Amino acid sequence: MIVRRLLQHQDIVSRRAALGGLVSLGSMVALGGCTGLGATGARYDASALSIDPTLLVTTTRKPVNGGRAKPWFGPERASTMTVARAKLVPPDDGRFSLAAVGFADWRIDRVEPVSGEVSDLLAQAGGGSDLLIYVHGFNQTFETAALDAAKLSDGIRFRGRTMVFSWPSKAEFFDYVYDRDSAMWSRDAFERVLSSIVSAPGASRVHIVAHSMGTMLALESLRQLYAHYGDTVTGRIGAVVFAAPDIDVDVFSSTISRIGPLAGKITVITATNDRALALSGEIAGGMTRVGAAEKATIEQLGVRVVDASEAGWGIINHDLFLSNAEVRRVIRRSIDTAAA
Repeated sequence: MIVRRLLQHQDIVSRRAALGGLVSLGSMVALGGCTGLGATGARYDASALSIDPTLLVTTTRKPVNGGRAKPWFGPERASTMTVARAKLVPPDDGRFSLAAVGFADWRIDRVEPVSGEVSDLLAQAGGGSDLLIYVHGFNQTFETAALDAAKLSDGIRFRGRTMVFSWPSKAEFFDYVYDRDSAMWSRDAFERVLSSIVSAPGASRVHIVAHSMGTMLALESLRQLYAHYGDTVTGRIGAVVFAAPDIDVDVFSSTISRIGPLAGKITVITATNDRALALSGEIAGGMTRVGAAEKATIEQLGVRVVDASEAGWGIINHDLFLSNAEVRRVIRRSIDTAAA
């Protein structure tokens, strides 16, 4: 039964790109005249990334072609973390363009590996502004992860610098265990990224948005960061948003109790009709995933919970942070509140 559902789900996932535009168009129609983050805004509300389309990159993937030609970074685990800049090409955002209805996308023009550490990458990018880090989930290539980071940042009109942390995913549906192990293997590297940011003089807050399996990696790194710095790190961490977290509820509960005031910065976006997490729960022996749990169950752990079940009218409902304007609005509001 599970194998049959896996095959059916794989076919659904393969149609994600084609459905993405229809979902975006449907969200626009459903939201009617709502203004805000999901719609194409005036230039005064433009994202920083759309003005300077340079994405900061930190990755534990093994470079391919020296990290300078497609696919840039593969599914293998690297012996050392790479830092780089990805030069992007934004979609044409004219009123009558394909981007206006979700059928055009960002693309990568080139990737420029940086000689040095995360601190060198940040120094070259210039300091002073907040930083948004996106941590991708299961079944992602480097390219899809980087472009999702761009879509997220532009979709919420983020005004600071944007970074993607990309860990080694096989980008194959049946390699769930490899991906999960790779995510956990990368937690020390992500902690080093966060440590470099929060310890840099004059740096502003860092906001984290992690999706699906990436939330497990991000949460573990935050636990390690707090164990090292204690309460002194609290002021440097802004919003922490876990979108559709693929984490066992019991594991989540025990880790939340170990990160002190950082727990109060977490917003969890759930959807009880998230079919990808329902399948993940079956693979995990019937254990409910945090992103598919009832809101009250997660709220009692002391984190903010947003139930997006009503927003998810699609087939899978696992990527609402990208496809739904109301969910993007929640992320923007979390960041604004943390920065206030």
